[in-house]
Amino acid sequence: MRALFKWTLRILLALVLAAMVVGVWKREEITRLMAVNSLFSEEKIVHNFSHMDEAFLTVDLPRGNGPTWELSYGPGFDLPEGTDAWVEDRAVTSLLVMRDGQIRFEEYYLGTGPDDRRISWSVAKSYLSALFGILLHEGTIASLDDPVTKYAPKLIGGAYDGATIRNVLNMASGVTFDEDYLDYNSDINRMGRVVALGGELDDFAASLQDSFAIPGDIWQYVSIDTHVIGMVIRGATGRSVADLITEKIVQPLGLERDGYYITDGAGVAFVLGGLNFTTRDFARFGQMILQNGKHNGKQLVPADWIADATWPSAPTEPGKIGYGYQWWIPIGAHEGEFLARGVYGQYIYFDRPRGVLIVTTGADRKFREPGVSDLNVEMFRKIAQSL
Repeated sequence: MRALFKWTLRILLALVLAAMVVGVWKREEITRLMAVNSLFSEEKIVHNFSHMDEAFLTVDLPRGNGPTWELSYGPGFDLPEGTDAWVEDRAVTSLLVMRDGQIRFEEYYLGTGPDDRRISWSVAKSYLSALFGILLHEGTIASLDDPVTKYAPKLIGGAYDGATIRNVLNMASGVTFDEDYLDYNSDINRMGRVVALGGELDDFAASLQDSFAIPGDIWQYVSIDTHVIGMVIRGATGRSVADLITEKIVQPLGLERDGYYITDGAGVAFVLGGLNFTTRDFARFGQMILQNGKHNGKQLVPADWIADATWPSAPTEPGKIGYGYQWWIPIGAHEGEFLARGVYGQYIYFDRPRGVLIVTTGADRKFREPGVSDLNVEMFRKIAQSL
């Protein structure tokens, strides 16, 4: 009996020791998973969106040693009636309005400030579009009608086999992907856990096998399409997206702070939503786009690419919001009106004829309620028209 007790005790001690070893070994992953599980909680969401580097692996996007692009301030103006209520209802954390290159309004809310590097979410997709346009212009990528597998052979045999670059830029890959943020087991949330636990998004994309439509036939917002664009870029150049976007966009813009990307476990940038910059640095990118890709006398992004990318070329339904190459075109848009948009209230809105740029960041947990997106665009239009 005594021998059995000693044997049992040894087993228990071994199990406890093993658990301690695993706990130490996996502590970082467990901490990240816990952070992800509370990422959007009401009491933490505002803080989390300014401190994403506390929850995820990251890679820096250094601003370099060049001069800062000094944004001048023009005369203030009265925001249109209803703006204050909209800011509160939509949990806006920052609002910056520019016209003709001058800041006309800038304010921060819910305890955030101008030095906060806020998560972009899907605004990052439009940054990747800009980088893609540069590489296409340089000839690094031959054609939008090349199959994605030409540059990303890991996708051969999966759902993306047969899709072209144009298809994925348009969000018309036909790949089955559940984008329901409220469903724990949806594809978008499974993908988030892959990132949090140090998995590899290339493997995740290659594992997708199901399609609901022939590529190019139907538009459906599929965030993993943007990761595939990143795979194409990396395959074509042999370089990381982080290095490329730093060299060709971040450093030439003269940002005020370094930015960073969230990454997966292989150090691959989370290109579909992982950019983090200050509100003013988002505005610097936006102003460059508003200036047809030029800054400081240099053409950073080809003007013809911006025109093509912000044209509603995707096969969206008539009367619904339009989509280009990772850019949104709102319902009833006039020429030169388009936007970058991310979940929870991240926007860069453009009204080129008026010379207006509006940047917002937010923590709007009700962003998916019917009509919210339309109300946001309506507010942007009211602000632009009041200048």
